[in-house]
Amino acid sequence: MARYEFVARNRLGQTAKGRLDAPTEADARVRLKAQGLEVVTLTRGGTGARVKTKSAGFFAPRVKGKDLQIFTRQFATLINAGIPVVDSLKILSEGLRTGLLKESAGHVKSQIENGLRLAESMAQRPSVFDKLYCNMIQAGEEAGILDSILQRLAIYLEKSEKLRSQVKGALVYPAIIILVSILVISGILVFIIPKFQEFYAGSGKEPPALTMFVVGLSDALVKNWYVFIGALIALPFLFRQWINSPSGRDSFDRFMMQAPIFGDVIQKSSIARLSRTLSTLLAAGVSVLEAIDIAARTAGNIVIEQALLRCKESVSQGRPFAAPLAKEKVFPDMVVQMIAIGEQSGTMDQMLAKIADFYEDEVEVAVKAMTSVIEPLLMVVLGAIIAFIVIAMYLPVFNMADTVQ
Repeated sequence: MARYEFVARNRLGQTAKGRLDAPTEADARVRLKAQGLEVVTLTRGGTGARVKTKSAGFFAPRVKGKDLQIFTRQFATLINAGIPVVDSLKILSEGLRTGLLKESAGHVKSQIENGLRLAESMAQRPSVFDKLYCNMIQAGEEAGILDSILQRLAIYLEKSEKLRSQVKGALVYPAIIILVSILVISGILVFIIPKFQEFYAGSGKEPPALTMFVVGLSDALVKNWYVFIGALIALPFLFRQWINSPSGRDSFDRFMMQAPIFGDVIQKSSIARLSRTLSTLLAAGVSVLEAIDIAARTAGNIVIEQALLRCKESVSQGRPFAAPLAKEKVFPDMVVQMIAIGEQSGTMDQMLAKIADFYEDEVEVAVKAMTSVIEPLLMVVLGAIIAFIVIAMYLPVFNMADTVQ
């Protein structure tokens, strides 16, 4: 169990400092909020009693976004029908297929039966129910509108999953074409080039340098095939390790935001996700500071996360949200202006929802445009590589023809 140091404000605006032990940061925030404290800063400092946690490695079980969205919508329907929370969770867990979500639903049910609230019980399973989910559930419990909050969550998860699938589709498609290209070129080098090599060896004349280069590449691939296959298997794992490190994640996120073709899609999808998160949290009654903090932690991009955390520091000093946001280059002027209007009119959640709708449509258009550009570009590159190999292989044949003439 980790120990957290916190600075918080009570309902009278007085500052309180202290420490508490909690399994996760989300659990610590839930406990402080239950005490009527609004978190200003929360930092991990040392450890308390240790608890065993499951590894979140490469093969660790995960809950699909679609499954969680269906679970949330069914949960909302049951609560709206007047069925108690414990009975609703029992019905849902019995209907789920065996897996992490089923086990987590059963755990939450048993914790509620032991006296914990729903949000506190869910906070113990951060791999399934993230901070956004737990904070919205707590807001729904406190306001007595749990069914409405669950409906909002279901809509949020549905839109987030759609956005995520669009971006993944845009990134996966080029990756598949590149993989197929590698397999095709490898097949040519392994099975076709050696046949030409036998022909050149029988001619008694040394082939041109370009041909020798391709033949040498073919020899290296045939003789050291296990090295190339090992590299293809190891590279995804090494990349995953690197991207999970703080420096690797920072470098990769910054590169993707500035990439010529992908950068526009990544930026628009990040703003859409951020706006949808903030809108959902504010509409549920979560405070601005808490909403900014949760949106930053769930942004999925280090550039957006750091920009939001800088804005949070400014907002905690009493400044409007739009003022520090305008200084961050990653946010377009339209986003800043609409948030400023929302602050002035008291409809910031509605303005953020409109921003999210606009950028979700923009992402869809950008993905289609990017796909239409990448497809012919990759085909041209693949064609050029194959043309290079074919020319290299037929150069000696052309030279022989010239000699015969």
